[in-house]
Amino acid sequence: MDLLLFAHRSHLRHSDEELAALGLGRAHHRCLYFVGRQPDLSVSELLSLLGVTKQSLGRVLSLLVERDLIRQKTGDKDRRQRLLSLSPAGELLEHKLFAGLHENMSRAYAASGEEAVHGYWTMMQNLMSDEAQRQFAAFHAIGAPRNPC
Repeated sequence: MDLLLFAHRSHLRHSDEELAALGLGRAHHRCLYFVGRQPDLSVSELLSLLGVTKQSLGRVLSLLVERDLIRQKTGDKDRRQRLLSLSPAGELLEHKLFAGLHENMSRAYAASGEEAVHGYWTMMQNLMSDEAQRQFAAFHAIGAPRNPC
């Protein structure tokens, strides 16, 4: 558990610093990440992925929309639906944050070797609840545009 907590903190340090300089935090980063991976993600889908309350997400999304990092549009088929996508500024920020994380994961993968990486993926999937595993599989089945770390 100690390894997981210290590695997580260290892995996200650069992103945390970049976000803090903008007055943003990890909740904003998670929104940017998922919306960047799946443009036109609905608010209800994002709520499900993040596992947060509508009120919590509302505060985070409001700031991201206000800062023109995320854009909202009405659904084509269901006018009640709000679809989310990154603005050009949001894309730039998300790519900058993701590049650092990807670089760190690539470095760790290269240093660990293929067998260890396979073991890591197996362990991480087994740490997830059944519901989280279903969400993970569904999210990757819809064709998220970038390779995950």
